[in-house]
This record gives sequence, C-alpha cells and structure tokens, in this order.
Amino acid sequence: MKFLKMLKAAALLGAAGSSALLSGYAVGDTAQVNGMKAGGHEYLLTMSRPNQLHVIDTETKKLIRSCDVPGTFGAGAVLPSPDGRIAYVLSNKVEDVYGFDITDCKMVFSAKQSQNGERVKTFVSLAISGDGKELYTVQNPTRKLNDRYEVLAPRLAVFNTEDGLDAKSVRTFPVDRRITKIMTMKNGEVILGGADIKAINPANGETRVLSALQNWARGADWIPPDAFAMFTQGEHVGEYIMPYFTIKWNGDPGDMAKAEFWWGMSRIDVATGEVDERETVPFEFIVFNWITDPADSNILYGSFNQLSKHDISKKKTIAVKDLDHTFYSINMDRDRTIYIGGTSSDISVHNPDTLEKIGSIQLPGDMTTSDLRIARLL
Repeated sequence: MKFLKMLKAAALLGAAGSSALLSGYAVGDTAQVNGMKAGGHEYLLTMSRPNQLHVIDTETKKLIRSCDVPGTFGAGAVLPSPDGRIAYVLSNKVEDVYGFDITDCKMVFSAKQSQNGERVKTFVSLAISGDGKELYTVQNPTRKLNDRYEVLAPRLAVFNTEDGLDAKSVRTFPVDRRITKIMTMKNGEVILGGADIKAINPANGETRVLSALQNWARGADWIPPDAFAMFTQGEHVGEYIMPYFTIKWNGDPGDMAKAEFWWGMSRIDVATGEVDERETVPFEFIVFNWITDPADSNILYGSFNQLSKHDISKKKTIAVKDLDHTFYSINMDRDRTIYIGGTSSDISVHNPDTLEKIGSIQLPGDMTTSDLRIARLL
C-alpha cells in the first residue's frame, strides 16, 4: 500500500510538472514564460525606427527581443497589459493598434481604426482596463470628401482585447479635443490628459474633472499652465503625472522683471484617485517629463538636455547631470534605476542617488518620440 501511494504521488508530481512546462512555467524554480523570467520580473519596453518593438531585461540591461511591427513608424506609443505579457503599440502613422506577446513576438491583437471613409489618428492615447479585457484609445477622425476634409468630433473608443486580429470598437463616447496621454484608474475610469485632466467612465461615457488646468480659478496673478502631455509613465509607482509650466505675476500682468517662473505637476494616484496639483520647482531649464522616486514621493526626476533631481517638499532642485545628448522620455524600475530614452538609438542608464551614468543600451534604430514603459511579467 505504501509503495502504491508513492507511485501515485510520483505520477501526480510528474503530471503537474508536465502541465507546468506545457504552460511555459518552470517547476521548483523561478517562474518563466517562454524562457523569460516571470513572477513580476520587470522589462523595459520601447520602439524604434524603422518600426520595431523592443523588450529589455531590467536586471541584465540587455536587449532580449525585437518585434517587427506592421506599417510605418508612428509616435512610438507603447502600453503594457496588466499581466505584462502583451505590449500594445500605435503604428501606421498613429492609425493602427497592434498587440504583441513580448515573450515570442506573436501578434495577438490588431485594430485598424480608419474605417468607413474616416481617417483616424490616435496621439499617444492608449490605456487598458485593470483586468486586461478592454483597450481604450482616443480617436481623432476626419472624413475625406471630394473637395475637402471634414474634421469630426474626437471620441474615446473601447475595444475588446479578445477580439484578436480584426478588432472593431464596441463602444465610443465623445471627449474633448487635445487629449493625449491617458491611463486607467483602479475604479475603472480612464484619465484623459487634455486642456484639463478629466476622468471618463468607459461603460457609459460620464466624465468629471480631476484637475482643472486651462480652466483653473487662480485669478489674474497666474497664467493658465502649459501642460506637456507627450509621454505616459508612472506605472512603477501607480500614478499618472502631468508636468506643466506657469508664471506668477508679482506686479502687473506681463511685468517679467517681477514674475516667478514655475514648473508644476498634476499627479494622480490611480488606486485612490487622489490628485496632487502644485508648483514643484522654479523654472530653470527644460524638463519633458517627471518621474517619482518609489522610495520618496517628494523626489522627482526629469530629463531633456540634463538629468535633474528635485525635492518638491522644499521646491528645490538638488542635483543636475549633463547628458550626452537630448533625451525625451524617462522612466524608472522598481529598483529605482533610471532609464532615459527617445531622440536617438541609445537608452542611458543612471544611478538615482548620484545621477551618474552606469550603463547604456543600444537599439538598432532611433526612438524619436517613443515611450519607455515598464512591464511586470506575471
């Protein structure tokens, strides 16, 4: 009897091992999917010309996979799925959306948004539901007529990710113009970054204001802020962050001698919906984006011609490091390593404490305005 029980236990263990191997996961070792570390392991995602999606291991700082994307290069927008397995990208001059399995480059989703005589452009705007079942874009359609183009109203489009390689929107709702970077909150609403930052319910189209920017009520002493909404990042700390520039008049409006020039931000906690809107540090040089230090929410980093570090509790820039060239986009992994990309074909890797360059990742083509996104492969 004891021998039979041992045989049954061995058979069950063998079956479990075979099942795990078939599904792509290792037994008794670090979880893997198609040979890639999983279990929350982080990967950096970006795009480059001529038109490729790149997957970089944040542990080794090595490029492990490049996926060919159909169509002409767009703006380089990238969106990881909640489980880190799928990367959605904009292509074909920001008209089409494709989804790729980052473990093998297999295309699992495609949506050609230009349909029925409309030409549709999506500027940066990609978001996904918390369960990964719905994909959201902001569509900016025009209709080509015999003698003119007719500009149509923008709309939020909802796709089912399980619709595969010929997906069509299942719902649309009108939204404001000038919307670029978007992100989904835990309650299911989609943050819309435009003249003001709003949230929309993708089930019924109801909207509300989260942070009034162009329409803020600060009086004549402040100019409405100029928000820069090009790159989406913040997944490493669960936030949506929008940098802006503004001026405070301490004399007559337009009196530059007495004016204060400020960087600011609207930062939204995607779990709670809490909004942190404030001026951060005096405007001294150009910053394209902020990222938050996961160890201290008062510490922000920015990049353009310099990598900079700021303590917003003191409204003070505490460190600046000149870069090899201009970099547009910036992000940070769970271990606080800073990655700066865009413009060219190299990603610069930096220590967050000293800002010193500690590595470089070379890509086969230039990134121009591409995102840098963090995917955690489950």
